[in-house]
Amino acid sequence: MKVTIDSNSGFCAGVVRAISEAERALSQWGGVCCLGDIVHNRVEVQRLEALGLTTISHDDISSLETGSRMLIRAHGEPPTTYDLAAQCGVEVIDATCPVVAALQRRVKRAYEQMQSCGGQLVILGKRGHAEVVGLIGQVGGDAIVVESEADLQAVDFSRPIYFLSQTTQSVALFESLCAVMRSRLSEQSMLTADDTICRRVSSREEHLRAFARASDVIIFVCGRKSSNGKVLYNICLEQNPRSYNIEEASEIDARWFEGATSVGVCGATSTPLWLMESVANEIEKL
Repeated sequence: MKVTIDSNSGFCAGVVRAISEAERALSQWGGVCCLGDIVHNRVEVQRLEALGLTTISHDDISSLETGSRMLIRAHGEPPTTYDLAAQCGVEVIDATCPVVAALQRRVKRAYEQMQSCGGQLVILGKRGHAEVVGLIGQVGGDAIVVESEADLQAVDFSRPIYFLSQTTQSVALFESLCAVMRSRLSEQSMLTADDTICRRVSSREEHLRAFARASDVIIFVCGRKSSNGKVLYNICLEQNPRSYNIEEASEIDARWFEGATSVGVCGATSTPLWLMESVANEIEKL
């Protein structure tokens, strides 16, 4: 049975940068805490925790000792997090993805533009996702977050709209919602659509469609919390019904491969290459 690992899968540049920052800080200081899981992949988090990384929540910041070091992961944070860290004497290691940081600045500019014309800020994203929390935090939470067409009921179509997106959302969904909003507005000029989806991530979608069709069975590896992973796995499933989503090699079921002569292993932007390799090795043992 031929087992192929997707060369386009694995960590995006923002995640690579955040993990490199964590490894550098750990080697320099020995103990560093990270605000939330550094990446939505339990296995990779456990690897870094073994090196001394401690995962904390926002509630833990005020109890950190003065001089403690706290890493901001690639998803970014709202300004209130930096303010609280400063008040508590906690040193921040900012590993916000440059693409996300640029989007945060665009959100603030868009909000100011809408304030001047009585408009509203609408963001395509997953509610409660760390990146989205950081985005709406730039404007004090005064933004409408939508996940699907049904959520557009919260939008006032008699007012101008500035529409942006979380960096890891689906391009097709963004464009679809743009079309719906334009159809409901009295004038299409009332909508400013700013496609802020990271192309380094979205460009993987078309490649993944072809990759999923090229093998009898697809094993998609990602953490249960990965928003990007859910999107990409569903793309695989649409193209190949024999697609299975696992978090690590121990979840593999030999029955999935009955009659198969080829298997493709792929993953999310939060999936490390070493983990996909371990899954491929386990499949080859079958």
